[in-house]
Amino acid sequence: MAFLFYGTHCKLDRDPPALFESADVLIFRDMHYSLMDIATRDRFTALWQKYFPGADLPVTLEFRKESGSSDKVPPPGGWRCIVCQIGRTRNGATLVFNAASITCGGGLMYTGYSDKRPPNFRYFLSQGKEGVVEGERYKRTPEIVDTWERLIPPFSAQGKELVFTPWDKLTETDNPEVVIFFARPEVMSGLFTLANFDQSNPNGVICPMGSGCSSIVYYPWLEQQMDKPKVVLGMFDPSARKCVPVDVLTMAFPMKRFEEVIGYMEESFLITQTWETVKKKITRSGAANTKE
Repeated sequence: MAFLFYGTHCKLDRDPPALFESADVLIFRDMHYSLMDIATRDRFTALWQKYFPGADLPVTLEFRKESGSSDKVPPPGGWRCIVCQIGRTRNGATLVFNAASITCGGGLMYTGYSDKRPPNFRYFLSQGKEGVVEGERYKRTPEIVDTWERLIPPFSAQGKELVFTPWDKLTETDNPEVVIFFARPEVMSGLFTLANFDQSNPNGVICPMGSGCSSIVYYPWLEQQMDKPKVVLGMFDPSARKCVPVDVLTMAFPMKRFEEVIGYMEESFLITQTWETVKKKITRSGAANTKE
């Protein structure tokens, strides 16, 4: 997804509904959302088990009003990537974050808890600055970093909790906004093709450059605000790769797009002999790779 930059204001290239204030920082407005339909949860679970045997169910993401509950993910002792922190969700735990739960500067920005970059970030992401900061060398020059940053409008999640819930643990009180799959290539081929099944545009899936957390939180959450949301392929950030199993990438569906996908799964390629062959490979892949 591209963004347009006008003077001191950022504007999305596809206008979302009236959700944001007109300001430098995108801000939540109070809106009424539909709560989780348990029939939808159970229908997808059955379809997933039928067409993706043995593959992990997704996890979901939701921003909700701060509850005041003390049951939050405690801050780690020092810096830690949020992608590492949410690993427990893939093993069945529901995790609730707030700003205090996150110690990574990039993680704070991409979850909406800060609009400030760490000092010398332009050097950190590029070639470094001798005696000041070592560079990750993900961008060639600090100037490229400066331009890239201007194309990424920050948003504010102040006063909100960030909740990660396993798909099969969703209840009627949940309002998932993003559905996140952690998967290997055979499963990814199915998800990618489903995401493009009803699209004439060849870009039903996008892959914007960014941190691991941006590909499962920031970009798919922004897409959820669009009238025609796209699916986000991600987890290419070398710094986040240590937090996911070998060969695993992510595919993040905005929830309203995901509901459409569920509706047409059984008229898609999934019912063909071609997919029967892939299903066998999914089973073999699962047997060869225990969950890490």
